[in-house]
Amino acid sequence: FGEGNKDSEDAALRFVTCQALWNQIKSETEQIQEDLNKQLFDNLVSFLRRSHSEFQEKTTEWTCRMKSREIPTAALVLGVNVTDHDLTFRSLSEVLQNDITPYIALLEAKDCPGIKNLMQKLMGQLMNCCVDADSLEDEDYMQVSQNRIRCSMTSLINWYESVTKKTDSETPKKKRTSSSKHWQSPPVVVIFKDMESFTTKVLQDFIVISSQHIRELPLVLIFGIATSPMIIHSLLPHSVSSLLCIELFQSLSCKEHLSTIIDKLLLTAQVPFKLGDKVLQVLINIFLYHDFSVQNFIKGYQFCIVEHFCSQPLSVLCCQLVDAKKRVISLSHDQCENIRRLPSFRRYVESQVSEKQIALLTADDFLKEIIQKLLEDLHVYHENYVSVLRCLHVFTSSLPKYPLGKQIRELHCACLENRVWETEEYESSLQLARMLNKSDLVTMVQQCVEIFVSSSGKEFDKTVEKLKEFLTQFQKLEAEAFQEQDVSVSSQKELQKKTDLYHLQKTLLELKESRRSKKLTKFEMLRFEVVDYIDSLVRNYLVPADHKTLHEIVYFNTASVLREHLNAAPRTALHTALNSPYCYLKNQDLKSDGGSISNKAPDICIVYKLHLECGRLINLVDWLEAFSTVVTAVEGPNGDAASSDQVDDTIHARFIRAVSELELLGFIKPSKQKTDHVARLTWGGY
Repeated sequence: FGEGNKDSEDAALRFVTCQALWNQIKSETEQIQEDLNKQLFDNLVSFLRRSHSEFQEKTTEWTCRMKSREIPTAALVLGVNVTDHDLTFRSLSEVLQNDITPYIALLEAKDCPGIKNLMQKLMGQLMNCCVDADSLEDEDYMQVSQNRIRCSMTSLINWYESVTKKTDSETPKKKRTSSSKHWQSPPVVVIFKDMESFTTKVLQDFIVISSQHIRELPLVLIFGIATSPMIIHSLLPHSVSSLLCIELFQSLSCKEHLSTIIDKLLLTAQVPFKLGDKVLQVLINIFLYHDFSVQNFIKGYQFCIVEHFCSQPLSVLCCQLVDAKKRVISLSHDQCENIRRLPSFRRYVESQVSEKQIALLTADDFLKEIIQKLLEDLHVYHENYVSVLRCLHVFTSSLPKYPLGKQIRELHCACLENRVWETEEYESSLQLARMLNKSDLVTMVQQCVEIFVSSSGKEFDKTVEKLKEFLTQFQKLEAEAFQEQDVSVSSQKELQKKTDLYHLQKTLLELKESRRSKKLTKFEMLRFEVVDYIDSLVRNYLVPADHKTLHEIVYFNTASVLREHLNAAPRTALHTALNSPYCYLKNQDLKSDGGSISNKAPDICIVYKLHLECGRLINLVDWLEAFSTVVTAVEGPNGDAASSDQVDDTIHARFIRAVSELELLGFIKPSKQKTDHVARLTWGGY
């Protein structure tokens, strides 16, 4: 924050402001995710309680299940956003530990290549200690709290019985087993975080072994599934899957999760930091076309916060935007000068009279008063923008073709990009809205009334009254609509009575002419009036943010920086590192002019630059001679022949290593045409 900034106090204040905003967004995202997962976790807790109560009470159903050796199993479908699963399982583990059982094990496929490794991890986590096997050949034993315990299901059952008896008879010392929320014999929950990655044999062996001891150990399995529940039957044969009593649980889709995050985090006036249209589109594209990860979207959002506060000296005013009316904003002279340099403020100054222009550019006190008002106006703009955007989304999301998109994030990007009312998609949406039936239109108006009533903006009182007036008029038209329907039915009956072809054609022509000259009905006129009123709200309140004065303070618009950091281009970065190592190493000796090769560059960089000068096939002997020429230019002349031979051997070894590294990176490969040649694999495009 202090780089290139003379005022260290201002840099420190920006850092503190950024940290406060970071913590606010972090806490809000955690709360949003907790709310989104609440229903799923409640269902899982209910499932575990049912399974455990049956074991606790030894009911007939549990007895039947014991006879069939079925293990209660929850198939938890989380979706393809694998990077978000870890956070979900951690939250689930905390919920289960607080409400159900302290005995929870989280297993990953990479840690369980065999059944012995699985049992080690399972017992180690359940016993809340570190498990170390003495050797790979003697994995049946492990060191647990200075005692050697056999790593088997029998040992696990004996441990479970001893722990549960101890908690029943004595006052436990460990906080983990002393919670009064837990049952007397709490279940043992084993979570397979990535079931698709587990080998079939490991799963089969564990399920078969566990089913044989289900009478002594209240085991419950949770399968984390990224694809489809059918993977259970694909991995396990029927003889094994029949040992599981499976219940399916579906989490919220990642797209719905992202929409909720954007709705409650970005589309709110309480979070002062905003994303520009291009920046938001970059984050959404990364989400849709790369990983579907909500966590990565949030990390990208947090990166934008840090980058904005580092690059924008006036970002310190960002958090003061929310309560601009409650306190007087203090500005230093340097900050006033920075404000005067903002493009949006310069446009504002140009629109004022000459006397006010002079005062804005010379008098700091007058400027501070204007900035206070402009920040208040910007905050009011955000409040009104969100409410009208939600109202417009009510209309556009109900249209059959979704011209402006179905999700509110798509509509938000369209409104940020330009004047949405000037686009063809918006005109198409209005045309479709003018053809809505009465029930749909009334429902939309009612939803808009609810949005404006709950809005924090104070300018929508007249809007609510106008919309309620529309609803009253719709109710008055109810009786008239029935009368018009009766008239149309009678006209159709008269038409059916005229069976003569001449009279039939004459009647049809008369109906056609009457429809052409027919005036709009009261409902159609009212429908046009409602749509036009919504259109007027859009034109008044959904002005793009870059048209507002001081928008640079709160909006981050540098999409190129975000794309450079998040949209990695490994090939380009690798070419830059090998062709210009100074860019990364910052060593002055590595600077080179044009296409020359620095003598002190790493071996792989020298080999890479030499290979760029070659054709499709590279002669290794010529390549070695060129490499040796460059390297010996560094070492200087050597008069000693023995020393020269030793240097040649060293250079040869260095060359072989550099060529092997280049082959490992995929730039070359051995050639089958000539044994002393290698084939080049990459050509330009950097």
